[in-house]
Amino acid sequence: MRIHDFTGPIHRQGETRYADGRVAWNTDIDQYPAVVAEATGAGDVRAALLTAREHGVPLAVQSTGHGTLVPCDGGVLVKTSRMAGVEIDPARRIAVAEPGALWGEVVAAAAPYGLAPLSGSMSLGVAGYTLGGGAGWLSRRYGLAADSLTAAEVVTADGRILETDEERHPDLFWALRGGSGNFGVATRLEFRLYPVERVLAGITMHSFERAADTLAFFAEWEQPDTVNVALFLMRPEDGPPMLGVRVFALDGAGPDLEPLLKRAGDPVHGELAETDFPEASARLAPEHGPAPLRMGFAFFETMPEDLRAVLLEVPTGGVEIRHWGGAMAAPGGPAGHREARFSVLSGEPLDLPHATGGTFLNFLSDPARVATAYTPSAFARLRELKKVWDPDGVLRPSLYIAPA
Repeated sequence: MRIHDFTGPIHRQGETRYADGRVAWNTDIDQYPAVVAEATGAGDVRAALLTAREHGVPLAVQSTGHGTLVPCDGGVLVKTSRMAGVEIDPARRIAVAEPGALWGEVVAAAAPYGLAPLSGSMSLGVAGYTLGGGAGWLSRRYGLAADSLTAAEVVTADGRILETDEERHPDLFWALRGGSGNFGVATRLEFRLYPVERVLAGITMHSFERAADTLAFFAEWEQPDTVNVALFLMRPEDGPPMLGVRVFALDGAGPDLEPLLKRAGDPVHGELAETDFPEASARLAPEHGPAPLRMGFAFFETMPEDLRAVLLEVPTGGVEIRHWGGAMAAPGGPAGHREARFSVLSGEPLDLPHATGGTFLNFLSDPARVATAYTPSAFARLRELKKVWDPDGVLRPSLYIAPA
């Protein structure tokens, strides 16, 4: 298979770079594309897309491969790692990033200006995270990363390279903000940055004897928007169960944490520290290597006693429980269930009482459940827009939305 007018490196089976390029972060995926094509710009992405369309083979776009759930066997795998430019406009509080950029690179570029993006883990790719919704450390204060998007350059299914925002192709722009790669291949994203100076952050571990009381308080706690706290209930194979508390709090919000921390008790280890945004981001989500992706995720309106009892008895492994709401509840693009109050994230899918049935695209590991990442009205609109922008289903990311 030849890709005409492609300027970046192309690798085929049997070549060393092919073996490296085909690997996704998700180790459950063992894919064998026809070619691995390292794009250097929007023109390369367009050439790869048109080639896949001509040959009737899958097209997959991969930066880090964190969201790869379906193998691109026999298809064209576009790698965007060479498209990793980041620019900061401090006066407008805007960042412009190419699809291969990682959040760590954006965070580092924005920090000298006292600004920060609505990022998550530093090793995640900007594009996949943002187009999937993006719930990060600042989201309770400023909203989802998808809602911070102000403009995007995309290659559409018919091979056009378009600029889109609230004025130019607004229906496509709406769909991009949570519709993943179903509506175009993003080749440049422009998004807002927010003023952040010092923060209080860290992960502390506590006796599991304090877990029930802490979780009961957490279920009723009106968490301020300036605070982003998650609880961990962990039962490791080689040690006693533990209660974990992950804290991210904007400057001045420390006293709001005291009622929760009092219930958790003195830490067995770990500490909270005042630091800057880059250090806090690195501390809260340390980088780790590839792993299987088999997450369970569910939203809840309340966290009643019987649900808490089940969570406290989760077998080997553990769960993360977090508050949603705050600025994430504000109207925006199609991403997320804006009314959700709590979520439970687990290493394996769990059958939990009182779950709403809704999920969040960035935390979804089952392609068959993509509809559950949206409200019924948002999903219906996305399917109608898929029919407009990609009626033949040329763009088929792992979390695929079929045309109406």
